[in-house]
Amino acid sequence: MTLTATQERLAALDTRLVRAARGIRLLQVVSWKQKVQTEFLERWRRGVQRLPDPEYFPEDHTELRAELRAISAACDADDPLGLYLKRTADSWHTAAQLLEALGTSAVTDHSIRLFGRPSDPLPGGGVSGLDAAMHFVRIADELDAELHASEGDYVLGAATLRDELQPEMDAFFGPGKVTIELDPDLIAKAAAGPTRIRLRQGAAFSEYDRHQLREHEAFVHTLTALNGREQPYFTSLARTSPRIIATQEGLATFAELITGHIDIERMKRISLRILAIDMALRGADFIDVFRFFLDAGQRDSESFSSAARIFRGVPVTGGAAFTKDGVYLAGLLRVHTFFRWCLRQRKLALTHRLFAGKLALEDVFALEPAFESGAIAPPLYLPPWVKRANGLAGLLAFSLFANSIRLDKVDIENMDAIPKLFGVAASEPRDSGR
Repeated sequence: MTLTATQERLAALDTRLVRAARGIRLLQVVSWKQKVQTEFLERWRRGVQRLPDPEYFPEDHTELRAELRAISAACDADDPLGLYLKRTADSWHTAAQLLEALGTSAVTDHSIRLFGRPSDPLPGGGVSGLDAAMHFVRIADELDAELHASEGDYVLGAATLRDELQPEMDAFFGPGKVTIELDPDLIAKAAAGPTRIRLRQGAAFSEYDRHQLREHEAFVHTLTALNGREQPYFTSLARTSPRIIATQEGLATFAELITGHIDIERMKRISLRILAIDMALRGADFIDVFRFFLDAGQRDSESFSSAARIFRGVPVTGGAAFTKDGVYLAGLLRVHTFFRWCLRQRKLALTHRLFAGKLALEDVFALEPAFESGAIAPPLYLPPWVKRANGLAGLLAFSLFANSIRLDKVDIENMDAIPKLFGVAASEPRDSGR
């Protein structure tokens, strides 16, 4: 296709934006080194309780921020592509400010601007991310004893998981397109980029972990990055700008849910982090939050990793937090609502646009003219579950109807109500089975 004069000007701004954003590596810079965990846990196991001392190197992005402001100012917010670029440039600008404030409580304010706070309302109003987190933790705690009794001991080492996943990646993306690597310095169990997925060396992975890693990391994070790289004109769609992280993590977690590979313990882990962010914002220090995860049943190494996520880039003495982990649950609920809306409006094809690159939910609608004109190309890769439109529609249709049933109106504890629930009159004789 041939771009219009306006689109050509915006494509040039997009190129400038990509060039500028290369200097910002938000999550990599705020994350702690492995040695911080090693030193803390060695002391802790000896009975020495001392706050960790992560090392930060605040960055000077004065010139970069000036360039981002210039790009933002040059964008016509009345044009959908211009508004997309303006929003994206502004979010990178906030991220640059955050990196300049590393190690101070000012990081919290920038983080909230990018990712929100646990008390923010969820779609539909009435409840917050904090309310949802408490709900999932309560359900998980009620089921803990029953579920743990039935769990198997299936565990994979990182090297074994790498060897199992690599052929799958080669078959789906093409040989050598995406590599699975082991990383001894990774605190998270896994991290995905456009051409490689890293696993923490020495970590143990369950069967759920295996499937979650494939659906979440490979078939969302890596897949959307590769699709963004295939964009002919607007390659900023290959970059994980801060403004799209909530949608990306929500979509990745939704992929786990829709494929049946999210377990209640995973929901509990996500929810506990939201509660921990709220604790930290209200004054809890690193050890308070570390103990919180221990008391919730996590091992000390996992508790450290969970607490470290909350204190990335901020003082560990309390009253500050890196709020990014609040987006998993909020993003999941927003993406779930989006997919259900698409089914109700008979617009399931609209969901494909979410995979054309690194997009926020509002971009799917706002950028419709760009998709229609070809300025933004359709996705080259789609996750297997998205390709199976009939199965996706069936699951969403059931979800739409099931959500209309109010369990508080079902008197399941009244034994006389149970037969009626299944369409059998209470007075009818029952087959004894003999």
